[in-house]
Amino acid sequence: MAIPTRPGRTEPRVAIVHYWLVSMRGGEKVLEEMLRIYPQAEIFTHVVDRERMSPGILAHPITETFVGRLPGAKRHYQKYLGLMPRALEELDLRDFDLILSSESGPAKGVIGAPGSLHVCYAHSPMRYIWDHYPIYRERTSGLARAYFARTAHRLRAWDVTTAARVDRFVANSRFIADRIHRLYNRDADVVHPPVDLGAYRLPDPGGPRDHYLFVSQLVRYKRADLVIQAFRGLPHRLLVVGEGAERKALERDLPPNVTLLGRARAEDLPGLYQRAKALIFPAEEDFGIVPLEAMACGTPVLAYGRGGVLDSVIDGRTGLFFPEQSAAAIRAAVERFEAGEGVFDPQAIARQAQRFGPDRFRRDFAAAVERAAEELARRQAARHTGSIGVT
Repeated sequence: MAIPTRPGRTEPRVAIVHYWLVSMRGGEKVLEEMLRIYPQAEIFTHVVDRERMSPGILAHPITETFVGRLPGAKRHYQKYLGLMPRALEELDLRDFDLILSSESGPAKGVIGAPGSLHVCYAHSPMRYIWDHYPIYRERTSGLARAYFARTAHRLRAWDVTTAARVDRFVANSRFIADRIHRLYNRDADVVHPPVDLGAYRLPDPGGPRDHYLFVSQLVRYKRADLVIQAFRGLPHRLLVVGEGAERKALERDLPPNVTLLGRARAEDLPGLYQRAKALIFPAEEDFGIVPLEAMACGTPVLAYGRGGVLDSVIDGRTGLFFPEQSAAAIRAAVERFEAGEGVFDPQAIARQAQRFGPDRFRRDFAAAVERAAEELARRQAARHTGSIGVT
């Protein structure tokens, strides 16, 4: 089923609405693949830092909302969160046949023309106004806290209301599909995000695997503190890769078998995975790229058994799950792993990771958009039949 297209056009006019473009992270990698599917697409966003964007993104027309023209928006765009709903609704997308919104920050609330198709790829409903709201609120105080609380309250109502502007949701994991159903009472297709694993490969046979590994930003919800506590007193070595606000606190009482490496260079990370006995992954993530990087190197993953990791890690074959976010549960998982629980074939682990490549994303996302177009056509045909009294 072709995407609905205005008369006189040979291909649909496509708008991709992405929350903000200030760094090249997972959401921007998804955007790059969307642009490969729809090379004619135009990009709309609240703010863009062109110096940090890839050539593939910069090759397309980019329109900022008025938020991008406000003082300090490139660095402090979060301060303008309360203005973003209005900014989205002021975008003129009437001439577009297909609207793709890429949602982690406000994006899906745009207003399209009647008859256009709107598909929302949800990295996550806005966690800072929903399940992570207490964490973000704690980071503020005084008037800033009062402003954030008021803004979050308004955004929640707007977020739920604007779900009706979306014809079809596509979630990046079953975990996010469940959240979409809980918050918006809408079903969602699941298309896992593209993971470029070209730099991550199996090590030479017989190479050493002499440490456990934790790779993440050192921020509270990633739970590096629990991993370090779990290794206190264990005979195994733990390497912690990453930087962040929690580093100073973690350094204050570091066990002798734990080393903080800081931020690793991209070229060094594959070797760390290849020499690791296992990756420790204690966070509840929407999807989780790091486990797949480790698995591409044949490295098992010991993970908290909630969130997007349930879509990528197979318990007992590519990793082990632990039941709660606690040092005791992590320690028990390490002890189970050391005792030989599970059958971990590096070749099979790497094959599982390769299922999540960019080619698969482009195929599955394009198919989801096609299904949405078919569903829209059926609804329009049913309305037309009803309007002329055909039974």
